[in-house]
Amino acid sequence: MNQLPSDYHARLPYGERMSVEPLLGEPFFPFEGDVQVVRLADPVLPEPPRRGEAGGPPCLTCSDPDRSVIWRDHQWQLKALGPTGLPFVGVLEPTEHYRLDNMPPELTATLGVLIQRVTNAIRRLDSVGRTHFNRWGDSSEHFHLWFLARPLGMMQLRGAMIAAWDDLLPKVPAEEFAASRRLVAAALAEGGGEVLPDAQ
Repeated sequence: MNQLPSDYHARLPYGERMSVEPLLGEPFFPFEGDVQVVRLADPVLPEPPRRGEAGGPPCLTCSDPDRSVIWRDHQWQLKALGPTGLPFVGVLEPTEHYRLDNMPPELTATLGVLIQRVTNAIRRLDSVGRTHFNRWGDSSEHFHLWFLARPLGMMQLRGAMIAAWDDLLPKVPAEEFAASRRLVAAALAEGGGEVLPDAQ
């Protein structure tokens, strides 16, 4: 292995399996029985480029800007992904290609308002108890936030494992997914912006 980049890296047990014990029995962990953690892989340095970075694949958002978009204003757009196992999964992203670190301050200042608007729009679905939002930025350079709707009353789906539950639960029917897209897009448009054809 090449030189490790930090003391943190030097402490890790590469090639070994960690115990799953700390997660077993936790109320939000969706697995039981003989679960094994994969072996810890060596770090990949330098890291491979993400979509949209120099040397990486093209940015999907920039190459197909209307794909899955249900609502848009002059700065932001919301995509509805699915059908999925959760009542609604959305991605909020700026219409222009920015990373978090180079986003203009005037655009960054609008993000909190948009998070609230998207969350409130998703909450209009009668199947939704709460909406979680997260930033995972390892696959695409184009800044994006994920919105994951937890089904009403499904307390087992709380917390970080909701993304795993999304993959495990049966997919919602296509008609229900279409109705959810329309409702969320219309709710967002009440505060400005426009409903796009993918929501109609």
